[in-house]
Amino acid sequence: MTTTEMREPTFLVLAALADGRKHGYALIAEAAELSDGRVQLKVGTLYAALDRLGEQGLVEGAGDEVVAGRLRRYYRLTDAGALRLEEEATRLAANAANAQAKLRARVSGQAAIA
Repeated sequence: MTTTEMREPTFLVLAALADGRKHGYALIAEAAELSDGRVQLKVGTLYAALDRLGEQGLVEGAGDEVVAGRLRRYYRLTDAGALRLEEEATRLAANAANAQAKLRARVSGQAAIA
């Protein structure tokens, strides 16, 4: 299992690709939706991240098409990317569960004092 923490924008890009191939602007929109608007990826940031993720073998090109005279480049998650996304989702869920347990214990402790 990889122990390196993944930055949230990277996590969101991989999560956006989990259900199929997408082009850049669709990835930007889905990252914003998945984060409830907290993460607004810039075009340059997205493509730099996609290049890096491609070099790591986590995403790959999935074809191009011209729409309204503009080139759309599509990307998809690789099997290695899906595994890395699963590892990070599991890590985040475990951290959240631990924090929630601590909060429940805190509330229970305060109720016992009152």
